[in-house]
Amino acid sequence: MNDAFFQPVSGMDLPRFAGVPTFMRLPFVPPDHERFQEVEIGLVGVPWDSGTTNRPGPRHGPRQLRDLSTMIRAENGATGVRPFEAARCADLGDVGPNPADIQDSMERITAFYQLVIGAGIRPLTAGGDHLSSLPILRAVAADGPVGMIHFDSHTDLFHSYFDGTMYTHGTPFRRAVEEGLLDPKRVVQIGIRGTAYDTEDRDFARAEGIKVIAIEEFFARGVADVMAEAREIAGDGATYVSYDIDFVDPAFAPGTGTPEVGGPNSFQALQVARELTGVNIVGADLVEVSPPFDQSGGTAFLGVSIMFEMLCAMVSGVRG
Repeated sequence: MNDAFFQPVSGMDLPRFAGVPTFMRLPFVPPDHERFQEVEIGLVGVPWDSGTTNRPGPRHGPRQLRDLSTMIRAENGATGVRPFEAARCADLGDVGPNPADIQDSMERITAFYQLVIGAGIRPLTAGGDHLSSLPILRAVAADGPVGMIHFDSHTDLFHSYFDGTMYTHGTPFRRAVEEGLLDPKRVVQIGIRGTAYDTEDRDFARAEGIKVIAIEEFFARGVADVMAEAREIAGDGATYVSYDIDFVDPAFAPGTGTPEVGGPNSFQALQVARELTGVNIVGADLVEVSPPFDQSGGTAFLGVSIMFEMLCAMVSGVRG
């Protein structure tokens, strides 16, 4: 059982529009906090979007996601899971990036996550653009490659942009495979769609053994069947989950940099995350929420609701 310190503030004790917002109203426990070593799942913000190639703004994502997360309550209404009782969870704060230097920012991100992983904490991240996943994986997969379940409308497997720019939000998982951070045979990408320049990314996936499930196949098969295969591909080994909000149709999640029409609705967005239960999730992220294009806050609220579903899936592996 968790002690009172690790319980979120209840809306019955303090209105949800009041107080200093932390992720899901959890205690703020940065790495220098005396109770940092007790945390089992840490929520982290990566306010950085220097890898963005279209509409900017995800650097502002963690702040808006924190604000909207005050609406998250203690129990999952669909599954009955009470994650804050199942594991000691806390807001670990933000990684401070260098917005003028991609390489320095990635080094800063990796160093922060090395502290998190070294303390035995499983990170749940709010981005940031999708390049954020690469430096996180450098810490998470330091001891060997991990599998990955990836929700997105893009593969993010491109070799480079603009004749040799290797680090953008369209290249993180190509770099991760090349660096030995991901086991491509244990990687599945779900929801891929949209127009394309060429098939370079799909060709790379095919050559490496990465399973790509296009949106047409996703809708033809349904959530349960697709996610059963995703769990089978991930297997029992350490697995990272990466969730780009543009997996969701822009009618439900307009606040993102590179939207693609024809995607899942908000209920299906929650369903796929709920179906992660049983996966050995060693880390997860929710990226590409861009507040400048999210005037109602609906994209951010969907984003933190997805994070809550991922958290509920993560707690099953913390003490089991």
